[in-house]
Amino acid sequence: MATFDVIVIGAGPAGEVVAGQLAEGGLEVAVVEEHLVGGECSFYACMPSKALVRPPEITAEAGRIPGAGTGSVDASATLARRDEVIHGLDDAGQLPWLEDRGVTVLRGHATLAGERQVEVAGETHEARRAVVLATGSTTALPPIDGLADARPWTNREATTAKTAPGRLLIMGAGAVGSEMAYAWQSLGSQVTLIEGERHVLPNEEVFACEQVTHALEALGVDVRTGQRATRVARADGAVTATLTDGSTVEGDELLVATGRRARTEELGLDRLGLEPGKPVKADRLGRVEGAPWLHAIGDVNAHAPWTHMGKAQARLLADHLLGHDPAPPPPHADGPLSPRVTFTDPQVAAVGHTTKTADRAGLDPLVIDAPTGGNAGGSFVGKGAEGTTRFLVDRDRGTLIGVTMTGPEVAEALHAATIAVVAQVPVETLQHAIPAFPTRSEVWLQLTEGYRRSR
Repeated sequence: MATFDVIVIGAGPAGEVVAGQLAEGGLEVAVVEEHLVGGECSFYACMPSKALVRPPEITAEAGRIPGAGTGSVDASATLARRDEVIHGLDDAGQLPWLEDRGVTVLRGHATLAGERQVEVAGETHEARRAVVLATGSTTALPPIDGLADARPWTNREATTAKTAPGRLLIMGAGAVGSEMAYAWQSLGSQVTLIEGERHVLPNEEVFACEQVTHALEALGVDVRTGQRATRVARADGAVTATLTDGSTVEGDELLVATGRRARTEELGLDRLGLEPGKPVKADRLGRVEGAPWLHAIGDVNAHAPWTHMGKAQARLLADHLLGHDPAPPPPHADGPLSPRVTFTDPQVAAVGHTTKTADRAGLDPLVIDAPTGGNAGGSFVGKGAEGTTRFLVDRDRGTLIGVTMTGPEVAEALHAATIAVVAQVPVETLQHAIPAFPTRSEVWLQLTEGYRRSR
């Protein structure tokens, strides 16, 4: 039986970070991975999807700038670049980061064999101090008649396909569905996007949903909101989905992007009295109640299912296991209020509350809206493109509780909003943070001026 201080199950972003930081702190660490070191984000989600959306995004921006010329997206070159980003689904490039820190990489499927014991490929390993679950999530197939037999795509097939399908049906218009609709329509597919809620991106501000819808429709995407598939069938090389209004839509492939579930079915959780197939509930430092040696971080605990938040949880847990006293993240920029970006054109970048979540929380914020490009910087970035920035201000405390930005390239502007929300910087103080001219950051002047007028 091999022993380590800590055994991490899952070498995705969260698992890599906690393993690396614990090893840097002097602990003996093993990480277990049954597929690819780097996980879903590196090979099947965040990274390849950004490789797919970036060329059409840049092409659109070039078309808005006189003198930059106009052109079209080269699908073959885009897919080749995507393959470079995911290293041809080879994780050899991921290993040195762990190996240089002295982390032992164990290949195979891991199951919990008992307290602080993990079985891999028939061999049992023991953790002297802790076991960390970082197994991530996988696509959840909704219970629709015929869906499983129709061989649907998940995010894995959607981000690694070698050619653009002639017709692509997408079920679910959250971030994954909307980004893939934008990418594959731009690369030559005819996309039909189906969403059961009234809007695409139903968790974001309505104006953001409407602007993304308009942009997708302008590209030629057939957007069907307020509709759900009731039956799916594949025959003669085509997939047909029957919708709630009785209509049918047909495609060559069908992508399911209606949600995700924690990857916990075959971990042996039942031996600990936990339910397989469900998220592992953990506190904000990753500790699992009733098992002081067990921890869960990243998508597996379903607290904040974004890569960057999983990595943040990993850093907190590493500090905790190394004997430090880390402060948990503030609730106003954690969980569903975490910073988040949808990489369509326009992009949607948000942190903290939306007007809907603020209302559910019993808050009555001051709402200040401004055109994202309604300033001198908008003459050079996103010229003429639709975009809105909404600031939500706590009337009593005078601090930001939420920001949503839409427009070209707003993802890189989000962190300023995140700092303001997390640190609860008073708006009266923010008026002294002067944005450089001529940049679109001058949209922040609309916040301070709107706040001053409201008082």
